[in-house]
Amino acid sequence: MTQSSFSQTQKNTTLEALAKDAGVALIIQIGGLFLTYLLQVVLARWMGRGEYGIYEYVIAWSLFLAIPAGLGLPRAVLRSISQYRVVQDWGHLRGIIRGSWLLTLLSSLLVSLIAAGIVLLLNRDRNFLYAVPLLTGLGLISLQALQQLQLETSRAMDDITLAYLPYQIMWPVLVICGGFVFLETHHSLKSSSMIGVATLMLLVIVLFQLFFIGQKVKEKVESAAPRYAYRQWLSLSLILLVQRAFFIILDQTDIIMVGSFIGPEATGVYNAAVKTALWVTCILEMLNMVVAPTLATLYAQKNMEDLQKVVSKVSLWIFWPSVVIALILLSFTQPILRIFGPGFIGAAWSLKVLVLGRLVDCFCGSVAPLMVMTGNQNKSLPVFASCALLNIVGNAIAIPMFGIVGAAISTTCTLVLWNVWLSLLVVKHVRVNPSIFYSLFSAKSADG
Repeated sequence: MTQSSFSQTQKNTTLEALAKDAGVALIIQIGGLFLTYLLQVVLARWMGRGEYGIYEYVIAWSLFLAIPAGLGLPRAVLRSISQYRVVQDWGHLRGIIRGSWLLTLLSSLLVSLIAAGIVLLLNRDRNFLYAVPLLTGLGLISLQALQQLQLETSRAMDDITLAYLPYQIMWPVLVICGGFVFLETHHSLKSSSMIGVATLMLLVIVLFQLFFIGQKVKEKVESAAPRYAYRQWLSLSLILLVQRAFFIILDQTDIIMVGSFIGPEATGVYNAAVKTALWVTCILEMLNMVVAPTLATLYAQKNMEDLQKVVSKVSLWIFWPSVVIALILLSFTQPILRIFGPGFIGAAWSLKVLVLGRLVDCFCGSVAPLMVMTGNQNKSLPVFASCALLNIVGNAIAIPMFGIVGAAISTTCTLVLWNVWLSLLVVKHVRVNPSIFYSLFSAKSADG
């Protein structure tokens, strides 16, 4: 077999493997998005805008605080395990799985204690509306951090099902069932009760996933004494922590600031628009979760030709369905929001603005995974820092002036800047072009 034919076979094998994983991921991602959306709808109807808004406010804070609690280890684990598997360093592979879990548990408990102290101080000086729900949801911080770590560990072990099925499919189902049982037995459903149900169900998910990760390690990782390189892992993870924190600021600041500036009812209404707009990026998120380990492997092998081929193919897979979903949401905005209840139609313009921002996200492709998985995460820090600061300032100005539409405008403008800037950095430092426009033109050239 010639070198060129071997290379072509390797390319086809890589793309076939990605397509197979993408099929599994698509089922989980679409099913998970549907179930998460269904969860939002039933909670909004069961609880009303106010209590639903408080619930989502607490969930947003738990997701936000899970980032410092995780120390940036999830992304570090994903990248490091992929590299350890290439060089067959089984000792460090076992060590990072065990060590990262213990570090995450300890740091998340510390973050929870600090958060509890801050909430109690705020409640002592004045009657803090969110005090009881926030204290009830403290357990979510550790569980969200551990779940995110286990998700990335499963991804690195090439088990997409174990990575995403528990959190995206099982957890929403359990929360809906738990909420229904509580509603039937108590005839009302308050935010604190629902937060307690969500916490209990997430604990079940984390323990379930942890058990099967242990089984996976026994099957796929050769026996070796665990080796720990905490300094090396933390030096990588802390950079990724800062990056991830900035990303979560971009992702959750609007919800938190709407709740703080306007109130829980506005939070509930705006959150319906946010969750609906996420349908546009469902294909992007699905393919990112499949392709990330492949990006790390190809880059580690210095196989730039195959890396560009994979990135271009993934960009095409993202583009067409995302455009169709965006057009549907823009055309049927009010009927879709009416699913949540008649009081949620006020988020129509917010949804339109958010959809446009998410569409730009899809046009630019897998820019964030490309920077992280190729070791260029430090170069992207100015992007995340600038956009996070711009998002906070923009929301602080726009929300008092324009309400929830202002939050949508600020978030969308920041998202556009973030994607375009990262795209330029990927081209400069990774030497591949992730945008849909490059993929379309290169595909036409190949056909010609």
